Amino acid sequence: MLATAPLAKPSLPEIAWERLPDDFILPDEPVENNLQPLLAAALRESLELAGLILESMLIASNFGICATVGNKTVVKAPDWVYIPEVKPLLEGEVRRSYTPKIEGDLPLIALEFVSEAEGGEYSINPHYPYGKWYFYERILQIPLYGIFHPKSGELDLYRLVEGKYELQSPDENMRFWIAEMNLFLGIWAGKKAEFSASWLRWWDKSGSLLLWGSEMVERERQLIEQERQRTEQERQRAEDAESRLQHEQVIRQRLMDRLKALGIDTHLDDE
Repeated sequence: MLATAPLAKPSLPEIAWERLPDDFILPDEPVENNLQPLLAAALRESLELAGLILESMLIASNFGICATVGNKTVVKAPDWVYIPEVKPLLEGEVRRSYTPKIEGDLPLIALEFVSEAEGGEYSINPHYPYGKWYFYERILQIPLYGIFHPKSGELDLYRLVEGKYELQSPDENMRFWIAEMNLFLGIWAGKKAEFSASWLRWWDKSGSLLLWGSEMVERERQLIEQERQRTEQERQRAEDAESRLQHEQVIRQRLMDRLKALGIDTHLDDE
């Protein structure tokens, strides 16, 4: 019986980097639930408030990242994408999509949020229109790819190593160190707006959480309240001290009056 040769993996078609024509119709798929936009916005918000977003960066959600593969235009829109540096737009120009290399850097990190029905985040389909995993790993070659499961609060983070994604291990705090950003990425369980959920959050290298705006307001409110309480305590101590002094003066005067009534001179003559 003749042994069958293993099937060869499909070779990668030629990849080109071309701007989309102005009349290209971008995919217009609605988000799968109202938590997804909040997850993406929360990631950006804390970076912005920490002063870590530069004008030269591109940080977006559900935004088309493009490549031309085998003369076919491929567009994928990560739930959240971070691009360290992009070329500035001309005055009045609006960015409809992003093509790496001709418009700036490759994305550093792409994140996908898994909904109730898996949307192909793990798809390695090597044929047009290509799976998300295959597109990020083989075509775009994005260094970091994260898949977040909001329902279970789990994050799988993969780093591109020799052209293949390798699952990374979190630290003892269940956070992933992203050296390129000098930040940790991890899971935080709590409430934002009306949602109690698991959120993707950033921590700096010292382990301090990058705060949202509402948390900054609450922290400032607490500091003001602590200062009010400290001032009130100092005022109360001052009042107590003054009250004690007045009481001592009353007692002393009564004693003086009593001694005087007994004919005891309470004043010493100067020598």
